[in-house]
Amino acid sequence: MIEAILTIIVAIAVAAGIYYFLKKASTLIINSIIGLITLFLLNQFDFLGIGQIPITWATVIVCALGGLPGAVLLVILHLVGISI
Repeated sequence: MIEAILTIIVAIAVAAGIYYFLKKASTLIINSIIGLITLFLLNQFDFLGIGQIPITWATVIVCALGGLPGAVLLVILHLVGISI
């Protein structure tokens, strides 16, 4: 009887952990997409003479973790002359 209760508790804990990580993963994916679309649009339309901001793994990671503020940070760094 105790084994069955422990198994149910462990299954609930595993399900809660999977739900938590999938929820966070979807947020990261949405932030990454919004940030990359922002960078893509800035590169296509050349707003304010910014020029081309290269989309690399580093910029994808910054956009994934920061979303739109991360994209703005990349633009500011590009204007200052720091390339990631």
